[in-house]
Amino acid sequence: MVTWEFFLEGLYITILGVTVVFLVLSILALAMYGIGYLERVLIERETPVVETKPKEEKVELKVEEKPAIEPKKLAIITAAILAYLAEKNTQLKPLPFKKKPSEAWRLYGVQSQIEEVENFNYEMGAW
Repeated sequence: MVTWEFFLEGLYITILGVTVVFLVLSILALAMYGIGYLERVLIERETPVVETKPKEEKVELKVEEKPAIEPKKLAIITAAILAYLAEKNTQLKPLPFKKKPSEAWRLYGVQSQIEEVENFNYEMGAW
């Protein structure tokens, strides 16, 4: 037979446990905010104040970049290849772009995205 004493004792232990957990989490959150504030203050002290000089206007020369192959020559080469393939009665085959990239590329993409988020949070001061 269960009495109210056992129920109340369990209720007290539950309330005590939840209170202790949230108290410890609050202390950890305050410590992390304090460390972030201290780090920001130390970084601001270390960065030297740079005097701004008037900017000098840069004169940019526009240089036309020529393609490696002139367009006329490229058209002639393409026409020659297509004529050769037409003579052999072969058709151009589409390249298989559906090939799955290796797992290393996917992991590198995930890693670079995480680094970008961490750098953004660090620069913005969003801890």
